[in-house]
Amino acid sequence: MATLKASTLILNSSLSSSSSKQRGNNVKAAASNIPNGVASISLRGLRTGGYVEDGELRKCTEKQLSPVRINRNEQDTVVMAKLYAILETVSDRVEMHKNIGDQRTNWNSLLLTSINSITLAAATMAGIAAISGGAPAAALKLSSTFMYVGATGMLSIVNKIQPSQLAEEQRNATRLFKQIENQIRTIISVGNPTVVDVKEMMEKVLALDKAYPLPLLGVMLDKFPANVEPAVWWPEQRRKPNKGNNCYNGWNGKLEEEMREIINVIRTKDKEDYLRLGKKALNLNKFLAITGPVLTGLAAVGSALVGSPSHGDWAVVLGVAGGALASVVNALEHGGQVGMVFEMYRSNAGFFKMMEESIEWNLREEDLERRENGEVFEMKVGLQLGRSLSELRNLAAEAAVKGEAIDEFASKLF
Repeated sequence: MATLKASTLILNSSLSSSSSKQRGNNVKAAASNIPNGVASISLRGLRTGGYVEDGELRKCTEKQLSPVRINRNEQDTVVMAKLYAILETVSDRVEMHKNIGDQRTNWNSLLLTSINSITLAAATMAGIAAISGGAPAAALKLSSTFMYVGATGMLSIVNKIQPSQLAEEQRNATRLFKQIENQIRTIISVGNPTVVDVKEMMEKVLALDKAYPLPLLGVMLDKFPANVEPAVWWPEQRRKPNKGNNCYNGWNGKLEEEMREIINVIRTKDKEDYLRLGKKALNLNKFLAITGPVLTGLAAVGSALVGSPSHGDWAVVLGVAGGALASVVNALEHGGQVGMVFEMYRSNAGFFKMMEESIEWNLREEDLERRENGEVFEMKVGLQLGRSLSELRNLAAEAAVKGEAIDEFASKLF
């Protein structure tokens, strides 16, 4: 019995020893499969029996990989900081253009009222001077002449700068800067902004600054251009990075044909119509801007000659009627805000030109994955034109049949 116990004890010790050796061999084999970058780490958790703590090994590998993660985080932080800096600038631009737009609206109303008051007062004085005599008549004539001369100078300056058109420019700039502000907020809320987004927003801000300048001297837009051109407030479109989502990216041959027909309708109907209306508004504004100062100038001459024996009758008519007609012309030009109407037509034509360029750019891009997603782009075009997707497709189908003879405009908004 004692001999049997002793043999059992010897057998258990030999099995334990062989198992320990086998575990040691397994650890060595596993260590030989560790990559060089990890194998070179100093393993402080190595035990005499050949075991390695999993937690220690994980800490070591995280220390090796942590610099890459920090660099990416730093890059994302810098991009986000730049976007927030642009957002603050754009918000400030919105307030600046809004305040200056309100100021120039006040200019238009105050200058209109002041000039018409001066003109009508001068016409009244000229009429009274014609039926008076002596020193009072001379004083009235002189005062009327001075007031007409002052009204002529003021009217020339006002007609040059067109306050109603200046106010419309600032209103457009305020609206467009708000669009950029919303786009930046959308990029930030969606997440994962890139350097390309920062560059694109910067270019949009600078292009809009150039399109609608704040100063009057030196960089003010020409209020009476030789040719009517659409307003341009967007930068040149650049190739977008490959998204790598899918090979078609929501595009197909039918959608491309639909977009081509929409371009033709926009170009031949909407944009052309607003350019035609803009030219008419510009010609009317030119006529009124010249006629007003001419009438006040003639009225000043007539007022100065009131009471003259050789020019008495027609001088009175010129002094009184000229001032009355000048006030009517001034009220029609600035009260009717003809300059604002011209700028509105020019801006609307620019909107359709921007849509035309956006659609053409997507169609020219051969790499479908660099285009904007086709389904999203179709929906955006429909919303910009005030149409549902079915209405947009019906318009494209009608344009494909009728061509330029189509009667319907692309936009239902304006």
